[in-house]
Amino acid sequence: MGFTESYDHLCLYYVHNICCHCELYPSRQRKVTDRETETERDFCSFDAMESLNTNTNWCSNGESSWAIWQLVDSILPTGGFAHSMGLEAAVQIGSVSDSPSLHSFIISSLHNTSSLLLPFVYAASTHPSIERWELLDSTIHVTLSNQISRRASISQGTALLRVSMSVFEEILPTLKAMKDKVRRSQEENDKNDGTGSLIHLHHAPLFGMILGLLGMDTMVAQRAFLFINLRDLLSAATRLGVVGPLEAAQMMHRVSGEAESILGRYANKPVRDAYQTSPIIDVIQGVHDDLFSRLFRS
Repeated sequence: MGFTESYDHLCLYYVHNICCHCELYPSRQRKVTDRETETERDFCSFDAMESLNTNTNWCSNGESSWAIWQLVDSILPTGGFAHSMGLEAAVQIGSVSDSPSLHSFIISSLHNTSSLLLPFVYAASTHPSIERWELLDSTIHVTLSNQISRRASISQGTALLRVSMSVFEEILPTLKAMKDKVRRSQEENDKNDGTGSLIHLHHAPLFGMILGLLGMDTMVAQRAFLFINLRDLLSAATRLGVVGPLEAAQMMHRVSGEAESILGRYANKPVRDAYQTSPIIDVIQGVHDDLFSRLFRS
């Protein structure tokens, strides 16, 4: 059964997911903080801010341009390979079982990632200020619609900040200020019984923020983010046994043209235009915790 032919089967998992995470387990429902109730009003500020201080310059010198290659290198320990972005669940329920169904899943996932997350990468990289990053972080927290994707985003963002503070000394003062902000928000949140203005450290806005601080072009930042997602998906497919390492490398090369077209379609969009193109993938990822056995965290 291919990915595109399994809609009816996935609807059953959709119902199961709603029951498990909303009705049968009310304790899993997340409290909405006062900060999050203000995000709809805050959307209007993004449109004005995106016209200010837009970062459109590629790295100013050859030395700094090496930073982008380091950020997309799999040797950088940001925890991306611990997540399958819903692929493990798709394999276990039979939606992905071979190369053609994997290709369909990857293209759908790239569309979904681009339409939903690239606006946050773009917004953070065009004007890399701590105030804007903080607002983007709270906005994406209420935008992500299931706890699995939310947890994966926070995990990768936390790891990225820790690694960046160790590697990129030229932006260390700003990164330290961001970490101090996170610590203070956690202390405030604890004092207010979980209803404080918590900074979650989501991956997409933090990735854009760091690349913006490093002087990367906004298109380079968005392309790098999409590449990392494609890389991690194919790595997960290899470890799940869907394809072998050589076939995964071939597929990455074949998909690159489609990925660039997807990037061109969704790049440079404002945050208010962020949306999901494939809710089925979101549903699949949402049942990850209910799998009998799991290799990945999401």
